Amino acid sequence: MCGIVGVYGSPHAARMAALGMFAEQHRGQESCGMAVSDGKLIRLRKKMGLVKEVFREAKLSELPGNIAIGHVRYPTKGSATQFNSQPHLLETLFGPSHALASNGDVVNYDEVRGKLEAEGVYFNSDNDGELLLRYIAWQIQSQRQGITEAIKAMMKEIRGAYSGLLLVRHAMYMFRDPLSMRPMVWGKTPEGAVVVASESCALSSLGISEFYEVPPAGIIRVNNEGIRVVENDPNLFRAGDTEKHCIFEHVYFSRPDSHHFDENVYEVRHKIGAQLAVLDQDLEADMVVPVPDSSNFIAMGYAAARGLPMSMGLIRNHYVGRTFINSQETIRDESVRQKYNVLPNFFEGKRVVLIDDSIVRGSTIGKIVSLIRDAGAKEIHLRIGSPQVRYSCYYGIDTPNPDELVANRMSVEEITRYFGADSLRHLDIPGISACVGHPDHYCYACFNGKYPVENGNDV
Repeated sequence: MCGIVGVYGSPHAARMAALGMFAEQHRGQESCGMAVSDGKLIRLRKKMGLVKEVFREAKLSELPGNIAIGHVRYPTKGSATQFNSQPHLLETLFGPSHALASNGDVVNYDEVRGKLEAEGVYFNSDNDGELLLRYIAWQIQSQRQGITEAIKAMMKEIRGAYSGLLLVRHAMYMFRDPLSMRPMVWGKTPEGAVVVASESCALSSLGISEFYEVPPAGIIRVNNEGIRVVENDPNLFRAGDTEKHCIFEHVYFSRPDSHHFDENVYEVRHKIGAQLAVLDQDLEADMVVPVPDSSNFIAMGYAAARGLPMSMGLIRNHYVGRTFINSQETIRDESVRQKYNVLPNFFEGKRVVLIDDSIVRGSTIGKIVSLIRDAGAKEIHLRIGSPQVRYSCYYGIDTPNPDELVANRMSVEEITRYFGADSLRHLDIPGISACVGHPDHYCYACFNGKYPVENGNDV
């Protein structure tokens, strides 16, 4: 899970891309980067750190051009190094010629990389974004294909989730995997610049109010001739294929002010809360408290359905990163202590319904329960807005080892005791399916193990 932004047709492309990347900072906080073309040269800047640290005004002024693609990284494949940060740049004898940024994970990475290496293709990283770029370039150079045909060839062989942006000196290409697992939307500013991003909140921050989904297996080229939407290649789809959007985008990852997969994210979360409330008609409680921020609208939906007051009893320090994204247990533990605090004299003697969006490793919620219990809560009833996460994700979520998932190590009763809660309930798959307009167009593999894309080894 990363965030991508592309801008075409603005003399302020780098600054616009930086603003869009900042709006998507929640999608990745490890590193960020940007490639910018002025029609003659593609310049690249990428570093470890946050957008506002890496792209200060002085650095943005060193990136002239009217085309830019940017990336914020949350590592799922490849170590946390600058080599694995994006965009990736292709160097030729005549200077940089192509740059690519992507969001998602490739499931047959090793197989395709081995094929390219056997053809003499050299890799600088172990990141699948570079694999997409190298494959496209190999098709162009060795197979004598145009860029659009090269992207189609890549789609036929590379499997998994990918929303990608390819920048060449005079054009920008958007493309998306056949199942459109990760969000990708585009629109135009009032001044006519074309902007594409992982989430619509990035477009809204740039004054764009009307936007469109990049279609499944879609390729959109933007150059001085205008916008060309390439028809989907029917050969890229297997029989019975439909979109398989990541349901976790609605549960946790996306900002509530985003709209994608034909849904308002905040509305889906509100419906999730209402569905949770159906399970609790007989539960007596004094207040509903969300774990901020991704659970806020879930708690609102629950509280409205139950007729209970919703209270922001937990205070979040917004200058600490998202704990689910941190890969080391010691860092997650430290982040929890720094990230949350309780309102003084607020929980004493209260029966609390504590709402969280999901439980993955279980490293955070138990410590939050302890905070509230130590603050004097009489009862704590934990309600989770997603089914139990039982299976690894291979499409862009950092759950590589099933043994790390608390739902695979303990029963619900054991988890309840381990967290120190009085009760624990999860929304089930039918319940979360009822919260979206086209439930068959979603991937629930992390809940039920039914993977829409298989690679024969990992899934």
